[in-house]
Amino acid sequence: MEPLTDDDVPAWWQRLGLPGLIDIHTHFLPDRMMRRVWAHFDDAGPLIGRPWPINYRWDQDARLAHLRRLGIRRFTALTYAHKPGMAADLTEFALDLSEENPDCVPSATFFPEDGVVHQVRSALDRGARVFKLHPQVGGFDLREPILDEAWGLLAEAGVPVVIHIGSGPVPRGGATGPDKLEGVLRRHPNLTAVVAHLGAPEYAEFLDLADRYPRVHLDTTMAFTDFFEDVAPFPTELLPRLADLGDRIMLGSDFPNIPYSYAHQLKSLERLREQEPGLDDDWLRAVCWSNGQRLIGD
Repeated sequence: MEPLTDDDVPAWWQRLGLPGLIDIHTHFLPDRMMRRVWAHFDDAGPLIGRPWPINYRWDQDARLAHLRRLGIRRFTALTYAHKPGMAADLTEFALDLSEENPDCVPSATFFPEDGVVHQVRSALDRGARVFKLHPQVGGFDLREPILDEAWGLLAEAGVPVVIHIGSGPVPRGGATGPDKLEGVLRRHPNLTAVVAHLGAPEYAEFLDLADRYPRVHLDTTMAFTDFFEDVAPFPTELLPRLADLGDRIMLGSDFPNIPYSYAHQLKSLERLREQEPGLDDDWLRAVCWSNGQRLIGD
C-alpha cells in the first residue's frame, strides 16, 4: 500500500519488513530562530524563490511526537549558522535536544570563523554524530582555508556532514555548486559527506563526485516530490545510477519545513520503480533504514 497520508506511513515501512525509518535530514532549531526561518519561507525570500507553505508549523513537542507516530526511529536536529557567532549556540541547542531525546542523533554545525576548529572538536568530544552546513544560506565557500583543519578532524572521525551545496532552490554565487565540495574532497578524500537534496539541480555532477569518492553519500530530501519535480526534475536517464549507488543514498525529508505531507516523500520514492526496476523494495530498505543505520548508528 502506498502511503497517501501520514497515518499510512507505519503500514508502509512494515510492508517493507523494516523496524521503522531513519531520516538524516530533519530540522530542529530554537523556537525564535525557527519562527524566523518560517517567516522567510512565508515571504518566499531571495534564497527561496517561490511560495513555500510550511506543512508542520507546530511547536517542538508536537513535531517530536509526530515523527515518533510515523515510526522515525532516528532523526537529526540539523541547525545551520548564516553568520559568525551563531554556530556554537546552535550546536549546544542540538546536543542538548539529543540528550533529552535519545532518538535524536547528536547533531552539530560550524561556520568559517575564528575558533571553528575548537567548535568542531568540542562537538565531537560531546558525542556529535552528524554535522550540517548550509553554504547556500550562509554564503560561504567550503574551501575557505579557515575550514581546512575542521574538515580534517571530521574526515579522521568518520562523522558525516550533511551539506546543502547544490544550487537549488536559488543559486548563490561563490557558495554553491559541485566544484566547492570537490575542492574539499581533493584535500580530504575520506570525508563522509552527505549531499542534501541529491545535489539539486546539479544531479549528474554530484553523482559523478559519488563515483569518484567512496565516502560521498546523497540524501533524498524533497527529491522526486511533485513540489521539486516542477522546478528541478530529476533526469530519468540518471535513475539507474541511483540504483548503482544504492548503498549511499539516504532518506531525508526536510521535516518540518516542507509544503506537503511526510508521506508524500515516501510515495515519491516508491513510485520510482515505475521508471527504473532497480529502485525496488531492496533499494527502499537500504535508503530508508540500513544506509542510515550504518552511517549514524542505532
